Amino acid sequence: MAIEGTTEKREPRIRLGMVGGGSGAFIGAVHRIAARIDDHYELVAGALSSTPEKARQSGAELGLAPDRTYDDFRSMAIREAKLKNGIEAVAIVTPNHMHYPAAKEFLRRGIHVICDKPLTSNLADAKKLLKIAEESDALFVLTHNYTGYPMVRHAREMIRNGDLGEIRLVQAEYPQDWLTEAVEKTGAKQAVWRTDPKQSGAGGSTGDIGTHAYNLACFVSGLELEELSADVHTFVEGRQLDDNAHVMLRFKGGAKGMLWCSQVAPGNENGLKLRVYGTKGGIEWVQADPNYLWYTPFGKPKQLITRNGAGANAAAGRVSRIPSGHPEGYLEGFATIYSEAARAIHARRKGLPVDPAVIYPTVADGVKGVAFVEACVASSRRNSAWVKV
Repeated sequence: MAIEGTTEKREPRIRLGMVGGGSGAFIGAVHRIAARIDDHYELVAGALSSTPEKARQSGAELGLAPDRTYDDFRSMAIREAKLKNGIEAVAIVTPNHMHYPAAKEFLRRGIHVICDKPLTSNLADAKKLLKIAEESDALFVLTHNYTGYPMVRHAREMIRNGDLGEIRLVQAEYPQDWLTEAVEKTGAKQAVWRTDPKQSGAGGSTGDIGTHAYNLACFVSGLELEELSADVHTFVEGRQLDDNAHVMLRFKGGAKGMLWCSQVAPGNENGLKLRVYGTKGGIEWVQADPNYLWYTPFGKPKQLITRNGAGANAAAGRVSRIPSGHPEGYLEGFATIYSEAARAIHARRKGLPVDPAVIYPTVADGVKGVAFVEACVASSRRNSAWVKV
């Protein structure tokens, strides 16, 4: 990952382990691809399933050595920490309820953690994990991959530079349609754990995709949420967790916002969209068309800014890989987070401070995400009362 026309010194690949993500696991494959796109990592160990037989089978399929394929993550953390060439970082790609116990084992042994979102299945575990991460010498990176898109970075920089003036309004939405029917009753793995409160936590759509929309809104705008009012609902009969939510947002400083997340909105595959409006202008970004950012200075015609094209800033350029006109999307967004993590890990190897330009979601961002979910649920139970976050 580099600005076109530049080269970067090749550092030794980071020895990577993985917890979860075995045979048939969608998100595990995504993380492995992302880790390899910019060639910063080498997968050398894994505890790829809670079922020992499947863990060993998955390890063999990925070409891992039998003695680096583990039946459980704790055994993996203990042994890898003692090996001369043990893993330096671990990707945790399990259902939400396993994030805390797995991350804890590796952080306490000084192994960097790259964890899928949301941070944990409940706020108590999130706060405990924050304390453990702060006491560890290891880095903690949360893979809110949409923060890795070049035009998202561009939008963030515009707001930091004051191009939009004082921010007044933030509109975020993330509709999908794949849970319009009771897919979980068919045994579909992705649906089963996401609709199970024991594995997912208190939030369904709010935890799965609402946290993405919320994180993106805060990342780009630079605002911090103060309180919210939520109408959280479950439309599919028999489903245990929410599949739709409308949330009103009040940010510190006076800005207002709205967030809609839904997994029962037919016609929407992955409709993440963000709009931010200030005293000087507004911007709009749509994940389905990620190369483009619409910018409207107040009183002037709408402008189209393209990745690596006219108007694109250095923040977008440093996380772009391919020539203009070729879209960078979901996998590349994930890869940006992995590469930012690699830059931070390389700095730690040398005992150097991390470059301030390096940006990735942290454990603190993860705590905010879990707090957002639990506040939504609490507000909705009180007839959409305003709740402090």
